[in-house]
Amino acid sequence: MGRPTYLEIIRERGKRSRIYRKYQLVGLEIAELLRDPAHTALYIKLAKDRNANELRELARSVANRKKVRNRGAYFMYLLSSSSPHTPARPVQRTRRKKPQ
Repeated sequence: MGRPTYLEIIRERGKRSRIYRKYQLVGLEIAELLRDPAHTALYIKLAKDRNANELRELARSVANRKKVRNRGAYFMYLLSSSSPHTPARPVQRTRRKKPQ
């Protein structure tokens, strides 16, 4: 075996973690708790904007429930129903009349 190729170097570099901020770690922890690695970026965004401890607690409670099939969806449902950031009911939009 000779020198590693550029592609092999890039693959090895991609395996290493690139966590620079605390909220990134919180988002990764939530994704692992919920077993939902596909939506890691969403959980990182949530951890950046919201309280990390509350998100972790909610994720732990969802992860401990045995009957929940889709943990990520249930987590988001609970988060949106308890969130002060979302309106209680959807905003109704009116259509504009076309000019004649």
